[in-house]
Amino acid sequence: MNDDPTGTAHRPFCTIIPPHVLDRLAQSEDPLHHEPARRTLEHDGALRTRRRVTAARGVAAPAGTPSDSARRTIHDAHHLTQLPGTRVRGEGDPPGKDATVNRAYAGLGATFDFYLKVFGRHSVDDAGLPLTASVHYGVKYDNAFWDGEQMVFGDGDGTLFVDFTIPLDVIGHELTHGVTQHTANLEYYGQSGALNESVSDVFGVLIKQYTLGQTAAEANWLIGEGLLGPGLEGALRSMKAPGTAFDNPQMGKDPQPGTMDDYVRTPRDNGGVHINSGIPNRAFYLLATELGGHAWERAGRIWYATLTGGGLTPTVDFAGFARQTLASAKELYGDGDEVRAVLKAWSQVGVPAS
Repeated sequence: MNDDPTGTAHRPFCTIIPPHVLDRLAQSEDPLHHEPARRTLEHDGALRTRRRVTAARGVAAPAGTPSDSARRTIHDAHHLTQLPGTRVRGEGDPPGKDATVNRAYAGLGATFDFYLKVFGRHSVDDAGLPLTASVHYGVKYDNAFWDGEQMVFGDGDGTLFVDFTIPLDVIGHELTHGVTQHTANLEYYGQSGALNESVSDVFGVLIKQYTLGQTAAEANWLIGEGLLGPGLEGALRSMKAPGTAFDNPQMGKDPQPGTMDDYVRTPRDNGGVHINSGIPNRAFYLLATELGGHAWERAGRIWYATLTGGGLTPTVDFAGFARQTLASAKELYGDGDEVRAVLKAWSQVGVPAS
């Protein structure tokens, strides 16, 4: 059961940098580390509060016309926090001199193209929702987020984190929170919240693999590679080996578990949504590599059918999600290699799928 003492389950504010990482950095004695982290934590806390109020009032369903072409608009926040900022590039406009603007535009397009060409989905809501993003948000803001309506990118502090438009999977991850919002609407607490995060990691990494043309065997399965600052190795998460993405004095060691034996129970981070997502992440990696080839072709279709098929409740736990992936595999492929691979993958992480 998902007990939600914070009351945030239906009002998620989804950021790419986990709170436990920022918490550690905020305790550093080095102002180069603690000042941006403390400012980011304070800002994100205020936005979470604002998100509760907005969600309580209700948000109108977006209206759009499905199209095979994206409708992108990039704004420059000029290091302020008022959204969206100044419009700097619209759909079809040529690249400008600002590499951050160009990366955001390209990342939104790559995500749109992936969902359209692989799954026939027309934008985040499958109804042609225009894709809006703001860059250069805040001062040394160490995060990127989907706020329920648009993407927002910080520039990072330049020491621990660099420009958040650099990793394509970060863009795909955050936009996929929008896909989840418009489909299964998984509550952002406990195991359903960890699944919400995991689904974003799954499709974020698939978008990167699709763009690079990588097979499951060729990919490194890292989320946020290239985001850490100069001299820091690793990434934010590893789907292949949860718990190994980073290990340095500034950020500490990656706390993600890879099996239910190491499941973390914590009241922080909405019940550990960024931590325990390592378990379903590894299940997907195991499935994709067992099936081989391009991960989006079979493993990705099973996960997408599970997310969009209507069989999930918002409070589904890992076992319930696993059972639904098994049902999706049977519906898509019959009783064959895919079903056996799904059962094997979940078994290896300690989650019953049948």
